Amino acid sequence: MAATATRRRLGAREMLDHLLDAGTFVSWDAPVRGAVGGGSGDAGYAADLASARDKSGSDESVLTGEGRIGNHRVVVVVSDFAFLAGSIGRHTARRLVAAVERATDLGLPVVAMPASGGTRMQEGTPAFLAMVDIVAAVQAHRTAGLPYLVYLRHPTTGGVMASWGSLGHVTAAEPGALLGFLGPRVYEALHGEAFPSGVQTAENLFDHGLVDAVVPPEGLGDYFRRVLELLRPGDTVADVVVPPVAHATTGAAGGTAWESVLRSRDTLRPSTAELLQQAAGNVVLLRGAGDGTKDHGMLVALARFGATSCVLVGHLRNNAMGPASLRDARRGMRLANELRLPLVTVIDTPGASLSREAEEGGLAAEIARSLYDLLGVGTATLSVLLGQGTGGGALALLPADRTIAAGNAWLAPLPPEGASAIVHRTTAHAAALAESQGITAEALAVCGVVDVVVEEIPDAAAAPVEFCHRLGGVIAVELQGLARRGAPGLHQRRAKYRALVS
Repeated sequence: MAATATRRRLGAREMLDHLLDAGTFVSWDAPVRGAVGGGSGDAGYAADLASARDKSGSDESVLTGEGRIGNHRVVVVVSDFAFLAGSIGRHTARRLVAAVERATDLGLPVVAMPASGGTRMQEGTPAFLAMVDIVAAVQAHRTAGLPYLVYLRHPTTGGVMASWGSLGHVTAAEPGALLGFLGPRVYEALHGEAFPSGVQTAENLFDHGLVDAVVPPEGLGDYFRRVLELLRPGDTVADVVVPPVAHATTGAAGGTAWESVLRSRDTLRPSTAELLQQAAGNVVLLRGAGDGTKDHGMLVALARFGATSCVLVGHLRNNAMGPASLRDARRGMRLANELRLPLVTVIDTPGASLSREAEEGGLAAEIARSLYDLLGVGTATLSVLLGQGTGGGALALLPADRTIAAGNAWLAPLPPEGASAIVHRTTAHAAALAESQGITAEALAVCGVVDVVVEEIPDAAAAPVEFCHRLGGVIAVELQGLARRGAPGLHQRRAKYRALVS
């Protein structure tokens, strides 16, 4: 926790100044009347409350109201740690719940900025149980399709971390912040030794996929402005003009299936990350599924192609894709559902990880769950075959309302060498099997799985930036078309795959 020692803890009002456009905050807080005591009006607790009011200048440990971030109207809920360590009593909970419910009624995003030791011990179990009502209010807000954004400040522990601090669609954290469930002082009192250092830090939580970004307070307004820009609905363009040679409905650059396989493995070929960098507008990368595991095989982001914002989930080609990667992908699917955004999946994988850890981590089950969730996404979906499409790792991101393929992309149950080893007990027939299995973008277009083949002219590795721009333009066009048509149901999504086995 060396980082926290060098940073001054900012107060609630200072945090509002960093987050909101100047002069836009309007408080929603009515004065707290009376005290909710521990037991029966504990005089000592009443004195603590009076002292906390004098020390903090607040009448409770949370301030609520509305303001603007980059001219986006938002509701804010911010802890005042100077008031009894930001602890949650029953008055606090009522104020917090009222603000979230009012935001839901008004259709406004919520930005929550906790800094708290958790439940207020002087109020006992009733205050502890108030966390249930807070979570229910956040759940109703998210169910209404409204953004709930969180900035975890130093320190956030206990019931706050285990409730409204951990439910953000997007979660950022203060550098060096102490974040965790059990406060280190409690741990030391219970176990007679210090809690291991470096565990309950913002940076460690980021490394484990539990927060999306570590952002200093002075950068917070800009960070959430970018997020809010991406969460607003895109503009639907009535007539979209496709540039010449932007795409072809069938065919690619010609050549054999094996040539496509080799080209797809070229280290100079653009990746999912390069596609975002070159072709998307505003991009906010997200981090992990929030389950504490990370195998770095999947990229999840909020992004904008042309006029349309989306959630993008895509393989990171040079990283093994294990079960944690698929949990990351499923987080992206949930975000698209809840935030009413289209989902774009990008497929480029040599296959799922083959390891003891992957098996014990439930890789097969995660592939099944990804397919299940993807087929059930309630918004428009677009899949992009960018390069290699091997096995269940590729299949988990494939089924969508529309599918684009790069000219040298391919899809197969195994890499051709593996298929050859099964059929012929040698890899020598890989090229022939690649041709016979119908794995190419052109073959997939002929059978109706792929809707658009984007030419590489002749190889994306030779002109990666140009290719990314061309592919990004097609993605933008397709998203606009999907926006006009709306998302089909499960029955319509099944139709193209059912036709393959009929």
